[in-house]
Formats: sequence, C-alpha cells, structure tokens
Amino acid sequence: MDKHDFLAAALRNPVNEAIADELFRWALPDAWIVSGCLVQTAWNVQTMRAPDYGIADYDVFYFDPDTSWQAEDAVIRKLQRRLTQLDVQVEVRNQARVHLWYPEKHGLPYPALHSSAQGIDRFLTKNTQVGIRHTQAGHAVYAPNGFNDIAEMVVRPNHTPNFSAANYEAKASRWKTLWPEITVLGAETDNALSPSLRANGSQ
Repeated sequence: MDKHDFLAAALRNPVNEAIADELFRWALPDAWIVSGCLVQTAWNVQTMRAPDYGIADYDVFYFDPDTSWQAEDAVIRKLQRRLTQLDVQVEVRNQARVHLWYPEKHGLPYPALHSSAQGIDRFLTKNTQVGIRHTQAGHAVYAPNGFNDIAEMVVRPNHTPNFSAANYEAKASRWKTLWPEITVLGAETDNALSPSLRANGSQ
C-alpha cells in the first residue's frame, strides 16, 4: 500500500471525503481529518465491509494560536452545524491547547505542540498516525510511519511520553472485537519500525 492506495481507500467512506471538503472550504488553520476513521475505513475496504462499519467517531485536528476554551468551543459548534447532515460524531481539537488540559485529565505529560502533525505523532498506536486534508492540488497525506501496518492490519504501540499501556490495550481490544482480522502487538513491543515498514511514508 502506498499513499495513493491509502487515500483511495480512506475516501471510499463518503463521510471522510465530506469532512475533508468542508475543512478545505472553511480554511480552518492546519486542519486534518485524522486517525481511526481513516484506518478503519481502509480495514473495511480490505475486509469487504461497509466503509463506515465500526467507526465510533471522526477526529479533526487543527492548530490555532488562540488557546482559549471559548475559541475552540466556537469552532466545535460551527463545524457541527456545518456537518449536521452527515449524522455522525465529529471530535474537533485545537492541537495548540492540548497541553493545557491533557496532563490533568490523563495524569501524563504532554508538551506544547507547534502543529497538528505533532499531535498525530503522539497517537497511542503507530498504525493510526495518519491524516489527510483537501488542498488546492488534491489531497495531502501525513503518514510518518508509512502504510504497511495499515495494509497488514497490524496494531503497534507508539511509546511516546503520554503512552498508556492500559489505554492502548482497551483501544486494541475494542478494535479486535470489531475487526478480528487485525494483529495486535503487545503494549511492551519495541517502538521501532523496520526500514521496509517506513519506506512508503509520505507527507
């Protein structure tokens, strides 16, 4: 699987495409649709399920230097109104302010970020470290670890300072129930990817 294969699979879910298109029209700063909704759509395409099967919500990251709760809440409400016809749950987070609430909520360190891509880098699993956005030239894809784990349906821990083995295991267990085809690596598995697994990464 390369960038084009992944993008084609992710956009088989019309909700992913609709959200990406709306973010482009709105020009929300550094906005990406990210993580599970993309990977799980790719899993569904591979296993010949409905494209939206098992997807609990759709995650959107953006980056705005205004770190006030009020500004983020206004964005959440506005995007919900603009996407109400999709009838899905959309989770929107300003990556510029995650460090303000994450340590208190989760009891784990979280440094200030400087872009949405840095938020993607800190996901619990390496296979979900992906994002797409609509651009003037088509679509951009951020996938620092490439696409092999997605194609092979491998769930691999991402040992960042905010990694939680309990959260990883709970998430992986839910996924395994919905997609029994996946291979879940243990929470203690080495973080490193082989060069072949990184080879297809694209930004």
